[in-house]
Amino acid sequence: MTTSQPRPDCPTRPQPTPRTRPRTRPRTVRSDPSTVRPRARPPLWDRRFTLFFAARTVSMFGDAMMPVAAALAVGALYGISGVGYVLGTWTGTFVLLVLFGGVFADRFGARRLMVVADLVRVLSQGVLAVAFFAGPPPFWLLVTMASLAGAAVAMFLPGANGMVPLVAREPQRANATLKVADALAHLLGPAFAGLLIALTSAGTVYAIDAATFALSALCLALIRLAPNGSPADTAGGTDGSARTGGSLRRDLRQGWQEFRARTWMWAVILIWVGYGVLVFGPLVPLSSALVGARLGPNAYGLAVSFLGAGAVLGGLLALRVRPVRPLAAGAVAMGLYTVLPLCVALGAGLPVLLAGHVLGGGAMAFWSVMWATSVQTHTPPAVLNRVSAYELAGSVSGIALGQILAGPALALASPGRLLLVSAGACLAGCAALFAIPAIRSLRRAASADGGKPGVV
Repeated sequence: MTTSQPRPDCPTRPQPTPRTRPRTRPRTVRSDPSTVRPRARPPLWDRRFTLFFAARTVSMFGDAMMPVAAALAVGALYGISGVGYVLGTWTGTFVLLVLFGGVFADRFGARRLMVVADLVRVLSQGVLAVAFFAGPPPFWLLVTMASLAGAAVAMFLPGANGMVPLVAREPQRANATLKVADALAHLLGPAFAGLLIALTSAGTVYAIDAATFALSALCLALIRLAPNGSPADTAGGTDGSARTGGSLRRDLRQGWQEFRARTWMWAVILIWVGYGVLVFGPLVPLSSALVGARLGPNAYGLAVSFLGAGAVLGGLLALRVRPVRPLAAGAVAMGLYTVLPLCVALGAGLPVLLAGHVLGGGAMAFWSVMWATSVQTHTPPAVLNRVSAYELAGSVSGIALGQILAGPALALASPGRLLLVSAGACLAGCAALFAIPAIRSLRRAASADGGKPGVV
């Protein structure tokens, strides 16, 4: 390769001499800290989360109506024992099958399995609606449909927990928003169900419940998850990447290994089983008996409403506060939950009783958001549904056992004394949460919003 040179017989033009400029020091621009804008938080209400929120909200509203429908409609036909059998069948089926729900959600895709579960509940609640419209349904039909609905919930819930990181880039904001919706649903749903049964019939309640599941299935079917190659599109994370191979036993074992490998997780569930047996399980039957006998049934209904109002406040607080150590902050909140069984046991007046329920509802909602966010952000997406299934099974089994033992325990002590035990167990549980280093030192996972966490 040659470089062209100027011809010797053609004189070259003189090049202009560059003008020299005086050197100047580069200006240093100092930024005013007050004018520096923090990095914008990612939007929460995009299409995916809006559809997911709509699906969960209508589904939770339908779920909130069912205990009242069962208590009033089934109780009027088959008594308290009939209500117990129906609800016990639902809970028992859920506990038995929830682990398989986590495996199937990882195998076939959480969204797809949730849609199928919703359609199954459309069938179960629709059959009951037709049966109540036609006349008193036979008891075997109530038990069968309760078992079918419990199986559907066992398939639905593990995927619902695992879907949150897929539809929201900041899981804590999403969990807090869903918790507020859940609290409002449980605040309005029972009253709406009672009004419908008084004005129409139980068949109307079951028909509306079936319609909520149909709408939930439609919203979930419209969700389009992240494309291939994104962090959300890992194994088991989306429908397109769901796994279909492998043995069921191996999948269960892998989920158990992931669950057991996190000391903070299995330690919390062990403590939560104790909470379920000694606090959450017996609280409703014992407190309803005490408050109803002393202040009347309307007072207990008002207290439950204030519990829901407190849960709304707790969810709103979780929207604003992002503690560095979420489980430690949640344990502090659970210390306030002690006030609820204590004020019932001590026979507090109505204002104190209502304040105790507000504190209890807020404490539980705040803990729930901190716990769900920790599980979702510290677990690999490929096994999140199975891990969620293990923690759900542990939590619900403790509550079910506490509900079963509440009646026989009355032969040993009065309801007030048993609730004092519940208050002591709540304080002991908080102390245990703080005593385990893996729980109190678990730090908040890095979030996508870039916001500054709190100081806890």
